[in-house]
Amino acid sequence: MNRTTKFVDVILPVAVPNTFTYRVPMDLNDLVVPGQRVVVEFGRRKRYSALVRCIHEKAPEAYQAKYIESVLDESEIVTESQFQFWEWLADYYLCTIGEVMVSALPASFKLASETKLISNPDFDRDYDRLSDKEFLVVEALEIQMVLSLMDVSELLDQKTVYPIVKSLLEKKAVLIEEELKERYQPKIDSFVKLSAEYSNEEKLQIAFDELQRAPKQLELLMRYVELSNLFGNSKREVRKVNLQKSSNANSSQVNQLVKKGIVEIYQKEVGRLQLDELETNSLLNLNEEQENALNTINKILDEKRVCLLHGVTGSGKTEVYVRKIKEVIEQGGKALYLVPEIALTTQLIHRLKRYFGNRVGVYHSKFNAQERVEIWNKVLKGEGYDVVIGARSALFLPFQKLDLIIVDEEHENSFKQFDPAPRYNARDASMMLAGITNSKVILGTATPSIETYWNANNQNYGLVELKNRFGGLKLPEVFCADIKEEKRKKTMNGNFTSFLLSSVREALEQGEQIILFQNRRGYAPQCSCEECGWVPQCTRCDVSLTYHKYDNRLSCHYCGYSVQPFRVCEGCGSHKLQMMGFGTEQIEEELNTLLNGARIRRMDLDTTRNKNAYQNLLQSFEDREIDILVGTQMVTKGLDFDNVSLVGILNADQMLNFPDFRAFERSYQLMAQVSGRAGRRQKRGKVIVQTWNPNHWIIQKVMANDFTGMYKQELLERRNFNYPPFYRLILLTVKNKDKALADSGARALTKLLQTKLKGWVLGPEYPAISRVRNYYLLNILIKFDRNASPGKIKRYVTDCIIDFKQNKEFKACVVRIDVDPI
Repeated sequence: MNRTTKFVDVILPVAVPNTFTYRVPMDLNDLVVPGQRVVVEFGRRKRYSALVRCIHEKAPEAYQAKYIESVLDESEIVTESQFQFWEWLADYYLCTIGEVMVSALPASFKLASETKLISNPDFDRDYDRLSDKEFLVVEALEIQMVLSLMDVSELLDQKTVYPIVKSLLEKKAVLIEEELKERYQPKIDSFVKLSAEYSNEEKLQIAFDELQRAPKQLELLMRYVELSNLFGNSKREVRKVNLQKSSNANSSQVNQLVKKGIVEIYQKEVGRLQLDELETNSLLNLNEEQENALNTINKILDEKRVCLLHGVTGSGKTEVYVRKIKEVIEQGGKALYLVPEIALTTQLIHRLKRYFGNRVGVYHSKFNAQERVEIWNKVLKGEGYDVVIGARSALFLPFQKLDLIIVDEEHENSFKQFDPAPRYNARDASMMLAGITNSKVILGTATPSIETYWNANNQNYGLVELKNRFGGLKLPEVFCADIKEEKRKKTMNGNFTSFLLSSVREALEQGEQIILFQNRRGYAPQCSCEECGWVPQCTRCDVSLTYHKYDNRLSCHYCGYSVQPFRVCEGCGSHKLQMMGFGTEQIEEELNTLLNGARIRRMDLDTTRNKNAYQNLLQSFEDREIDILVGTQMVTKGLDFDNVSLVGILNADQMLNFPDFRAFERSYQLMAQVSGRAGRRQKRGKVIVQTWNPNHWIIQKVMANDFTGMYKQELLERRNFNYPPFYRLILLTVKNKDKALADSGARALTKLLQTKLKGWVLGPEYPAISRVRNYYLLNILIKFDRNASPGKIKRYVTDCIIDFKQNKEFKACVVRIDVDPI
């Protein structure tokens, strides 16, 4: 055994700037390796599972090293390339390595004294598998419901309980409390089967005879017999939706068979990502433009690390990605496919599964911690998955041979993490990860961000363009509906222009589907007194309350505060209170009044809180059980439906008038993306944009599908006013519950920054919403030339914040750092 005194530097899951050094007990000398978790004491009576960064023989000079208490893993769970990536994130985004660790690791890897344990309701109660101490913990949980690790330590009368807790987690006897809140709910689907009474051929013939006068029900029963292979050797289960689709029937006709006792409906867990058929399909043939694009991408990636694939909506970018992934897999590599929001990519996941089967892994925060650990371990061992699809957190997986990173819809804000630190952008971070792992990056979108397109035009990235829709389809026709003119002529119907409403009715008559986009949820954004103008405000945030009719509440969308609607004005006592503006809920209600018999559903945060709700909505829309889908930004992403012929944008001005230098760029992107949902198969689609200002240059660019024109105009504005991509930004937000202290603190910090940065420091200024959750906010914006050294500026900013925090007067002020804010 090695008798040398060893020390380890460990990363703790807390916001401290440095690693800490601990001494390794002699009996653990040969067991400790970098990347393992070890249990250490930090502070008074607090214990954490820390990560070993490195092993050495030098004792710390500033303090006496404590001993590590135990080793939790047999081998590394974090690789050297991951550590390098974490350190870059901490340095670039001005946060601590501990904060990166907290974001990167699944919850089950981050045990701490404060971690709460709860009993697992799915535990099989096989107590023989438990040791005596494990049994004591499980028994105590059944009585007390929740135990912290400190409680477990006292219960067992021993200092180190991490190995016991780790074993209980592996045996699925307990859960971490946060796991229950995030508990993964698999997809539940409806299936059809013959009732017991009609399960033989003789009885079934009677059913056929009885249904002669109900031809649709007879067709359904015949299709069931065919789909289920009822008289064959291997019977198949029949999904209700597949039966309806193959018979061109609806739910009510199936329900008639249920009422007659011929069939039964049963629910079955099919898994979130499971497909009806696990066999993989052969790849689709690329058209000439796609084939040329793929060849050009390959040539570019031989010389450059990053390539932008700029293709109009419906041009077949996904098929190009799939073909490139196939090439990577055939060469023995792995691929990571990043999407902005995993909940919005059901169709994409199914599509990849059809090509690559069970070699596709899925990783995101909606799975519970145990499932994330399983995926983590599979990726670490290089087993099971050739391609992983995930949201931004998938960047942290321990890939062994990562060759390709695809960032789909690279312009999306969802790639940016806003809270907590690190406030990283997965698009930008993917390029650094590619440099560390020697892999390549493909950025794909129909509406690139200004910065990405600028980099492509300046030869920093490669650029490949797909200018035509797949199959020769035309881009949708975009029309403007002038709200001001229709108000003058009194032809408006509620919030609908006559042009949009007549187009909706025409599409319904032809059996086509419609998507309506309104980027505001709720019934009305504001309630106001007609007499004095009083508006109900949130008590914790400086924002008006939004009225939600479904639960009859006025709610704050920032902190969740809600109250019953006011009957009288609290300012003047008047009863004349009116709702101002409109949200998706009001649109849904108006449509139900205007279009009798149309099947209308709403898709926003309120209707998709349940983990299955989004998928169920999409499935119903795909199965044509919904005629009109009303939604927020959710309807602009990840949707590809054959039958959508009309898209309506109900209030374009709301996006255009947002006080932000990126407002026009984002407006163009949103409108172009939602427009792209129309006419994706045979018929050319139609898009109607409702606006008070039809001549606004952004709307004109959307109508002309002129991304290049928008880009050039925006670039000119950015150059004139020193914004990205010509300048870099760092946003500092000073927060405190005392308004005066927040104000004086922000001014003091600004004065410190201006000592060297002078004119590059703007502010402090109150943001549009100056108080959130009782914290007053002031923003300080640092703008510096792209040619300046970002490392030097960031070090100076960090030094200023340290000096600021050392002032006792401002010790209670929180300073939030956002590098490259969006």
